[in-house]
Formats: sequence, C-alpha cells, structure tokens
Amino acid sequence: MFELFTPRRSAQTLLAAAPNRWDWALLPVVLTIFIAVAFGAMQMSHPFVVGQPTPIALNLIYLPYYLLRTILRMFAALACSLIFSFVFAAVAVKYRAAEKIMIPLLDVLQSVPILGFQAIAIAPFILLFPGNLLGVECAAIFAIFTSQAWNMAFSLYQSMRTVPPELHEAARVFRLSGWQRFWRLDLPFAMPGLLWNMMMSMSGGWFFLVAAEAISVAGQDIKLPGIGAYIAVAIEQENGRAIAWATGTMLAGIVLYDQLFFRPLLAWADKFKFEESQGENGQRSWMLDWGRRSNLVRAVTDRIWATLNLTLGWFSFSRETAPPRAEASASAAAWSRAWDVLVLLVALGAAYRLVAFVHSVVGWGEFVHVAGLGLITLARVLLLIGLASLFWVPVAVWIGLRPQYSQRVQAFAQFLAAFPVNLMFPVVVFSLVTFKLSPNIWLSPLMVFGTQWYLLFNVVAGAATIPNELRLAADNLGIKGWLKWKRFYLPAIFPSYITGAITASGGSWNASIVAEYVTWGKTTLVADGLGSYIKQMTDAGDFHRIALGIGVMCVFVMLLNRFFWRKLYLLAAERI
Repeated sequence: MFELFTPRRSAQTLLAAAPNRWDWALLPVVLTIFIAVAFGAMQMSHPFVVGQPTPIALNLIYLPYYLLRTILRMFAALACSLIFSFVFAAVAVKYRAAEKIMIPLLDVLQSVPILGFQAIAIAPFILLFPGNLLGVECAAIFAIFTSQAWNMAFSLYQSMRTVPPELHEAARVFRLSGWQRFWRLDLPFAMPGLLWNMMMSMSGGWFFLVAAEAISVAGQDIKLPGIGAYIAVAIEQENGRAIAWATGTMLAGIVLYDQLFFRPLLAWADKFKFEESQGENGQRSWMLDWGRRSNLVRAVTDRIWATLNLTLGWFSFSRETAPPRAEASASAAAWSRAWDVLVLLVALGAAYRLVAFVHSVVGWGEFVHVAGLGLITLARVLLLIGLASLFWVPVAVWIGLRPQYSQRVQAFAQFLAAFPVNLMFPVVVFSLVTFKLSPNIWLSPLMVFGTQWYLLFNVVAGAATIPNELRLAADNLGIKGWLKWKRFYLPAIFPSYITGAITASGGSWNASIVAEYVTWGKTTLVADGLGSYIKQMTDAGDFHRIALGIGVMCVFVMLLNRFFWRKLYLLAAERI
C-alpha cells in the first residue's frame, strides 16, 4: 500500500534539533508568504455598498497588489475544488446508484457557463455578508471554483475507477475500511494525475478571470482589485501597454506559485507512482530540497503527518471482524431497479419542464434557432478538439517520457494555459478587420486556445506513468514508427487522453461565450453560435433566453458525453 501520512523521522527528535542554515534561508520566504497572505485577507473584508464605485487604476505600481489579490482568490477556490473532488469521486466510485446521477450532473455543471453560475450566486453572497466586500469576494471565488472543480473531480474519479485489481485485492487482504482505502490506496494512486489537473485548473481559473473579477449585478458594475479587473479596464480603454504589463505580471505570478507550490508537490508525488517509470530522472524541486534539509520544517511537517496518520484509525474494522462482503441479492437488485426508475422519472420531469418552458415562454421558433446555433458550436468543438489532438498528443507523449524536459516546459505550459483569451482581442480584431476575414471561421480557434491544454496536461501525466519495463520491452522487440504508437503509446495514454478530451470538450463549450463574441473598445465581432447567443442575451438582460441558451448547451454537452465520450471512456477502462 502507498503511505501518504507516514513521517520519515520522529517529530520529537526533530523538535529537539537546533535550527540550521536551511532554516535561516527559508525564514524570509516563509515570513513573506505569511505577511502577504495576511495583508491580502484583510483587504477582502472592507465595507462595501452595492452601487458604490470600485475604481481600478492602470498605474503599474498597483500590479503587485492586484496579483496578490488574484492569487489568493485562486488558491481559495483551488482548496474548495480539492475538497469537492475528494467527496465527489469517493461517493461516485463507491455507490453505483449515486454514480448514475453524479456523472451526468458533472457533465451539466461543466457545461454551464461561468456567467450562469455568477448570475445565480452573486445576490445570495452579497446578502450573506451585507455591507461587506467579503460577499463579492466569495462570489468571485465561487466563479473561479466553477472553472476549476469539474476537471479535478473527473480526473480523481477516473483515476480511482482505474486502480489495478491487484491493489484492490491487497486492500481486502489487509482489511482496509473505505476511509483507509481512500487515503492509503485511491488518493495516492491518483496523486500524479490529480496534481497535473490541479495545475490545469489553476490555469483555467486565469482563463475566465476577467468574468470572475468584473461582475455585473443589479445594473451595477463591480470590479474587484485583481489582474482580471485590470485587464477588463484596459480592454475598455484600448490600452495595449497596460495589457502587456498585465501579461508580464501574470507570467511572474505563475512562475512564483509554480516554484513554491506545484513543483515541490510534483517532486513529492513521484513516490506515489505505481511502477517505476522514469528511472532516477524524476521531478526535482529546489524548494522541496530546502525543506527536507531544514530541521524546523521537517519537524513541523512530520508532526502534521503523524497527526494525520492517526485519522487512518477512524472507521476501521476490528481485527476480529472481517469487512462485510457485498453479496448480490434479489432485494438489492430490486432496489437498483427502483432507483433506475426514479432517476428516469426525474429526467422525464426535467424534460417536461423544459418543453413547457419553451412552449409557454420563448416559443418553438426561438428554440429551433438556438438548437441550430448549438449545432454550429458543436461542429466547432469537435473539429478543434480533433485538430488539437493531432498536434498535442505526440508532443505530450514526448514530454511525458522525458521528465527533464517536462520540468522545463511546465511553467511555460501553465502560462499558455492560463493566458486569458481576452488579451488576444486587440490582435484578433485588428487582423479580422484589416484583412476582412470571416468571424465565423477565424474566431473559432479562440475556443480551443484555453482548453487544448487539458489534453496536454492529462496526456503528459499519463505518459509519465508508463512503466519503464514496458518501454524497455518495446525497445527490445524492435517496435518502431506507427506500429509502436498503435500497439504501445496510444493504448497506454488512452485513458488519460479521454479524461483530457472530455474536460477540453466541456471547457470549449464554456469558452465559446468568450470566443464567439469579441469586443475591443467600440469594435465588436460576432460569430454565429450558442456562445455568442448567450453573451448577447446576458448583455441585454433577457433572462428567459439566457436560461434557454444554457439549457440547450447542457443538453448538447450531455448527449455528446453520453453517446460519444462516455463510450470511449468505457473502452479505455476495459483496456486497463
């Protein structure tokens, strides 16, 4: 079994050790982080009244402060996303009845645009913290959460469903309870892939940052101090210099948290690989090396691990009592059929409500028009995912098999994945207007610009876990060229690719709202599609048609996932 919470040395021994030079080297870093977090948290709870102007200055001196506020929001959303992923994946894997609802529900949630979540959440959060900016901050964090959580939840679910049978058998032999199995088997096995998807989720948060920090409510524009609001103001004022500075600041922030947070976690997670896959050339982190050499850091972390290790005794089986066996019975089968019938009735009820809404509120003509726009966006999504796969799958496999290169491109890939598509609006508008290009064609690549990285990150994670023995066997057999891809590489990374493709597909539908409706100053370019329809109805305040657009988008995503991606996912699970 994997050991997640086991300290390497006694915490009491390390506490008795005097600080060494590595403790003094880390002290400025730790103090700076604590002071910055405390200062940023204090700024989130200032008095606020709806309608009160929230000016955003484009002066460069404010950019470090805006970066701090943005990163705090994103890490708060990441923590919530991680907790959500743990609960969601554990319940969906353990209970088949819940899985039948939760996985389609996840398809719906990842297809609902961030504007839809924001419209629902902003008023309750403001009422929850009246007269305080914390309500708007929570709304922004929730909006960022909706751009991060679904990808992480599905990644963890997919990893837990593909744990090798021999490990499940070992868990039964050792009489691990469900709680112990999650912490000692499921989560450690899924850790490498989960970390890569956490990085992708952070980048996804950057992609929709402008929408999260520049909020419209009750006819008022609320702009929270942050990089997203800074970019929104720069776009309104057509200030290209400010956008360039915002891009550089964003890159600095990504490099900073990559070195201080994600790189140490990836290096630490190398020990959770199921089989040796990269020899001695695993992930390296200067921050992790410093922490391991520091007496005080090791003492504190080992004390934390020792305390967490005690929680593994919760809900455990007694030595005299064997774990209960799941035995099929006529009663269980009857309950399963009854649950299926209940789910079907709920689905039929939802379909009836949708039909009644269309018939009585918006009309069938409008529905047919919106469905046609959905087909246009569907064609764009499938075409762009296919083209992105042809390019990024070979690149990702090459990177994943060479950890020395994956470390070099890691921060760069995070930056590209995090690059908000809004920053490309000046170039896009200038090019399309100057060369008189069709928005229906040339705005389409913007949809996949921020979502193709789901493919890259997932396939890199899958390729990095290919056992070294299989690579040596393929080399010894002399398998080369297309045969090696067909018989070795593609089957090995297929489950990871499907996970990335499903999340990239859902993200592309969400990104269509930004990509099909481009604004730079007073110039607006619109492409036919479901995303531009939802954006235009949002600007017009037509909530009935906003609901229709979001509902049609959810239906398209569910059908695509159910009859296309899910079939491929089941095929991938059978090949493991």
